[in-house]
Amino acid sequence: MPDQSIPQARTPETTPEGDVFENAAPREGISRRKLLGTAGATGLVLGAAGGTMGYASRPAEATPLTSVGADQVMFHGKHQPGITQGLQARGHLVAFDLAAGAGRKEAAALLRRWSQTARRLMAGEAAAHDDTDVARDAGPSSLTVTFGFGHSFFGRTGLEKQRPVSLDPLPDFSSDHLDKKRSDGDLWVQIGANDALVAFHALRAIQKDAGSAARLRWQMNGFNRSPGATAHPMTARNLMGQIDGTRNPKPTESDFDQRIFVSASGSTDPAWMAGGSYAVVRRIRMLLDDWEKLPLKDQENVIGRRKSDGAALSGGTETTEMDLEKTDTKGNLVVPINAHARITRPDQNGGAAMLRRPFSYHDGFDADGVPDAGLLFVCWQADPLRGFVPVQRKLDRGDALSRFIRHEASGLFAVPGGAAEGEYVGQRLLEG
Repeated sequence: MPDQSIPQARTPETTPEGDVFENAAPREGISRRKLLGTAGATGLVLGAAGGTMGYASRPAEATPLTSVGADQVMFHGKHQPGITQGLQARGHLVAFDLAAGAGRKEAAALLRRWSQTARRLMAGEAAAHDDTDVARDAGPSSLTVTFGFGHSFFGRTGLEKQRPVSLDPLPDFSSDHLDKKRSDGDLWVQIGANDALVAFHALRAIQKDAGSAARLRWQMNGFNRSPGATAHPMTARNLMGQIDGTRNPKPTESDFDQRIFVSASGSTDPAWMAGGSYAVVRRIRMLLDDWEKLPLKDQENVIGRRKSDGAALSGGTETTEMDLEKTDTKGNLVVPINAHARITRPDQNGGAAMLRRPFSYHDGFDADGVPDAGLLFVCWQADPLRGFVPVQRKLDRGDALSRFIRHEASGLFAVPGGAAEGEYVGQRLLEG
């Protein structure tokens, strides 16, 4: 779980230092989706013939949505949604395999359906067919739907020559205990929203749209803190109670796009990946019973940061640069040599960086009351061999946190750039 922070959505809250954090408290004022009575201006009403009422339409006197429900992310754009937006309160990760006999033609039709459904739901509209009404009373709630292709997709569709070298399988790591049935897949979908029903509604619609073209391979559910749950914007905490995400690269940094997105020129990736990114997905179980037995000081030494406020053990605030050389009165390093935050620093890994956008998960307890809980780790980078892989190799060799986590599932997916108006995601690959 590299020690990096996540940037916020389109209308972010910021700290005094200018850093952008998720979980901003609701703000006063009118958002583009707030006044549902003015449906013609907001675009929430469906464009159906005969003056059919829109999915999220209300009587003119109805109470406007809160800022949480009204927030909308655009489907069309240079990059797919769900990458640079802030952490969402609820998420679903799901992988599909193409059905026997399904190939490029069926995959193209499926991505066309999925893109249409994603566009409608992200705008607060109903699915085009057989909508379940689960999210009828809600607005878009920052819903994002993101699509990616696994290594096996290209063989099944006869597109092996278009498979990026960067999509080669991840190497084995000594800490892996991977369940192959919950790893990889031909197609991957990430769904996030700030309302659980909106997120489930999208998950169900995507599954139904798969029809006979693809079958479910695996699916995982996650969550984060809800927007407005804290008195002021804060970096999220994980299930170990640690502030998690302090050093994420920010879109304001000059080399952000270079690190996170595939360039349209000067890249060895195929042209259809321009504007895209690579998602590494890991289900990381936290051994919470063991972790919670550690005294607070030992927990902080494992991470290298104070649990209370996320500041480095070398001093300062959460955003103060970590002093890796600082020692105590006995000459010992204040930030231990095997501390997680030390090992994952980009300047300790040849500048390797990735944009982390995880969800926590809890899948119940076993017969002995041991929680099956942890992190659905999702990170984004222009090249996983220069982003995730070198950092994970280093963690594999001596991270103090390794005793308290277990990697149980894994996947790597090529996520193409965003769809332009009138296009579907992956069209440049499937019709190129």
